[in-house]
Amino acid sequence: MQYTRLGRSGLQVSRLALGMMTYGTSQWRPWILEEDAGRPLVRRAVELGFNFFDTADMYSAGQSEVLTGKFVREFCRRDEVVIATKVYFPVDLDFKGGYAAGAKDERPNTSGLGRKRIFQAIDASLQRLGTDHVDLYQIHRWDPRTPIEETMEALHDVVKSGKARYIGASSMWAWQFAKAQAVAREHGWTPFASMQDHYNLVYREEEREMIPLCRDQGVGLLPWSPLARGFLAGNRGKDDKAHGATQRAETDDYAQQLYYRDSDFRVVQALTKLAGELDISAATLAYAWLLHKPAVTAPIIGASKPGQLEAAVAALDVSLNPEQIAALEAAYEPHPVLGHQ
Repeated sequence: MQYTRLGRSGLQVSRLALGMMTYGTSQWRPWILEEDAGRPLVRRAVELGFNFFDTADMYSAGQSEVLTGKFVREFCRRDEVVIATKVYFPVDLDFKGGYAAGAKDERPNTSGLGRKRIFQAIDASLQRLGTDHVDLYQIHRWDPRTPIEETMEALHDVVKSGKARYIGASSMWAWQFAKAQAVAREHGWTPFASMQDHYNLVYREEEREMIPLCRDQGVGLLPWSPLARGFLAGNRGKDDKAHGATQRAETDDYAQQLYYRDSDFRVVQALTKLAGELDISAATLAYAWLLHKPAVTAPIIGASKPGQLEAAVAALDVSLNPEQIAALEAAYEPHPVLGHQ
């Protein structure tokens, strides 16, 4: 494993972060692993050198945080690891994701980024995690109904209270992120140290605005869905809803919305071709492509089966030349902006 700093901060993180959304309860999504199935995978991640664990309060309605805290206590020294969680969406098993704050069936003060919600959420997250602080507290999306001044001051107060060491953001427009950073600096509040955005070989729209902004501002990039929800593993087809290679392929409606364009399959063809030439898996090569991008601190890795963690770690030793990178990128076609809500 390799380690680096989170952007310009002093926080040391592994070059790969373990995405804890995979572990929780299958009552939330059918492909989620329960505690006993998730334990050996998290143990193996620790053995491989992962020290960065990313969860969110909404994942499995909080059960992901419960398991994250439990596994960290079992396998790690708390002072060496980085626990990241998120706030914004409702913490409810009936909530599967996909709409912004303000939906008609939303209960008052149970989502969004108002001061009351943030203070309630951080305390609830700490209780579920079984720790007195998180290392990185992230806003899961932009809240259009709450003034950004209120949000940034509340996050600053969370940091000053000792309940979080750093703060981060996730998918939003670049102008929104720039505004939040400017507001924080104007008032002497804590700025965001990281951006967790949607970025992979079949979705590269972040290269237009967000990634150049993060590079300029020294913000660490933590791409979510680096394998495009499994699409870049090379085993997806257009008939996945009926005959998917995995349970997730058959049941992940969100992936069907994000990917599965003809040009996406052409990118996968280029990926599998080069992976074969290099004698590595398509997943390893997809991770390696991301790790070659200078703005990327640590992709968020999902692992539900033995061997997937090793495939990710193998990417750290893959060296790609400019011609190989260009071959991987050539088939890409622009997408509508996806993942901000």
